[in-house]
Amino acid sequence: MHSLYKSYKPYVSPFDPCPPIKVKTYSTPPNLYLGYQPPDLPQFTPKEALRAGTLWKVFYDPYYSPYEKHKE
Repeated sequence: MHSLYKSYKPYVSPFDPCPPIKVKTYSTPPNLYLGYQPPDLPQFTPKEALRAGTLWKVFYDPYYSPYEKHKE
């Protein structure tokens, strides 16, 4: 199973004047893991699609701020 959130540990210099960020996190879009769009994917209703920003449910990726914990 893939995760939509990835993280990595950047290099921290001993001479850096700012406090270091030990782990950085970024989001990857769900279309990277689909390959091609199969027929008959489940769809949102038109009203839900406008709110979600996509017609197909597999392409929906909610944005969460890195400073808040996402609720699943």
